[in-house]
Amino acid sequence: MPVQTFRYAACGGASTALDIVMYWFSFNFILHKNNVHLGFVTISAYVASVFIAFCFSFPTGFFLNRHISFPGSTLHGRIQLFRYFMLVIICIGLNIVFIKLFVEQCHIYPTIAKVLTTVIVVCFSYVTQKNFTFKIEQTK
Repeated sequence: MPVQTFRYAACGGASTALDIVMYWFSFNFILHKNNVHLGFVTISAYVASVFIAFCFSFPTGFFLNRHISFPGSTLHGRIQLFRYFMLVIICIGLNIVFIKLFVEQCHIYPTIAKVLTTVIVVCFSYVTQKNFTFKIEQTK
């Protein structure tokens, strides 16, 4: 296994574990499995928990990826942060789509649905981060 892949797996594993724990904690103890009513829209507890977990996993994931997984990137930090943010927004969208699919259509318990969703999203994320967010510019 290449060193970069190993580092990504280790850092991603730590960040993902934090995300899943925060998702579980948010779903069960912050939201108490209750939907969030914002007046003009109601967000299900399992979807709202994705956003709460994001507040913890985003900064942790960016730091670990930038400094440990992809330290050789030649892109400026602000460009990396912008690209990482764009990727994370896409991944949140994928998380919501897959969680809703697994919970509402497949009737899988939300925490298990989150784990399954994470496996799918992590594969997409690694390829995108390696080739876009933290890519190494080739000198001509």
